[in-house]
Amino acid sequence: MPRPPRSWRRAALAVLVSLAIPAAALTAQASVPPPPAGWSLVWSDDFDGPAGSPPSSSNWQFDIGHGYPGGPGNWGTGEIQRYTSDAANVGLDGGGNLRITPIRSGSGEWTSARLETRRADFKPADGRILRIEGRIQMPNVTGAQALGYWPAFWALGAPYRGDYWNWPAIGEFDIMENVNGINSVWGVLHCGVNPGGPCNETSGLGAGRACPGSSCQSAMHTYRFEWDRGVSPDQLRWYVDGQQFHGVNQSQFDATTWSDMTGHGGYFLLLNVAMGGAFPDGVAGQTTPTASTVSGRPMLVDYVAVWQSGGGGGPTDPPGSRDAYGTIQAESFDGQSGLGVETTSDSGGGQNLGWAANGDWALYRGVDFGSSPARQFVARVASGAGGVSGLVEVRLDSRSNAPIGSFAVGDTGGWQSWRTVPANISAVTGVHDVHLTFTSGQPADFVNVNWFRFGH
Repeated sequence: MPRPPRSWRRAALAVLVSLAIPAAALTAQASVPPPPAGWSLVWSDDFDGPAGSPPSSSNWQFDIGHGYPGGPGNWGTGEIQRYTSDAANVGLDGGGNLRITPIRSGSGEWTSARLETRRADFKPADGRILRIEGRIQMPNVTGAQALGYWPAFWALGAPYRGDYWNWPAIGEFDIMENVNGINSVWGVLHCGVNPGGPCNETSGLGAGRACPGSSCQSAMHTYRFEWDRGVSPDQLRWYVDGQQFHGVNQSQFDATTWSDMTGHGGYFLLLNVAMGGAFPDGVAGQTTPTASTVSGRPMLVDYVAVWQSGGGGGPTDPPGSRDAYGTIQAESFDGQSGLGVETTSDSGGGQNLGWAANGDWALYRGVDFGSSPARQFVARVASGAGGVSGLVEVRLDSRSNAPIGSFAVGDTGGWQSWRTVPANISAVTGVHDVHLTFTSGQPADFVNVNWFRFGH
């Protein structure tokens, strides 16, 4: 198939088929993790409290009914439930979790709950990274019994409060969405105009993948969104259990779209479980929920936290935390420009770094070469670029430093046709930030990278 254009920078929004995985016992309570080295905590809630009590009123407010007063009906999505603040639909479970439970009454009415943070100013300072994370178990229901379930953890631009007709221009970051009990997390960006526009509304720019290890429904997973103002252009990134599965950058958008989405005072966070609506109906190919849909399967939220890096992008790992001689996954970068992440068909699975072209780069902080000099660089690469070729270069500590080594890449037979390529490098010891830089005499994409490592 032809390579997607550079402006697309995302995997297709695909329906992932869930495997039949037996339900697991609930994961034990976990507190909000301490800030990573170089980061500080902005805000958090770990949902500790007596069973049946509501979440903190100083942190959260409830949305009630079928829409905001004066706003679009059915919350603008076609979902059918009525949101309440009733204890049957929402409350703490006494074990450190928030429960949001959709319930179908005897008359057939569905009720559920939707919460918003009172704060609406979540936004990174210039040169820093904002990280929004939640540890969540989706409703533990699959198959026909799950049709219509639509759990979500997301963020809306602050100007939406009080003006419910400025979507999607003010921006929406869907950190975790799921429908119909499929073993998949979707991350989606909404922006611009509706329909169409740079975010392809009403679908948005999205990507999805299966949850690592246990299914999304049977266990807790961490869902993270990062807004990185420490690189140029700005980056938006989505993760599950620390693995990036979606990303976009500022250069994909015109100045007005980007300013409307990022130039206001910040974002507020939301947690909800909807029933029915455009997304679950579209994936199911029928109206949901159905007579087979079961009632009473809650979404569990262990914590929600917001962190900010200390400045200049900030390291996400302590110095020397990467072993130069172990395999470094290319998608585990600490900063990048012009690149994307996609699912790989290479052995071992996971993701690869993609769409590398002239001038693009990726940063890996704190790579420890030890005291015995490394003299070789090995990378796993693929290319379907036809007559386009280029160099994969290794630079230490600054992208302006001369490369310590490089190798040329031509067409390998396809964007998922992988080859392991070695190159000699100047002798290196100690701990360094490693930059992979990509150089070509042509503007087109010329290489994907799955992993790399160094050798003596």
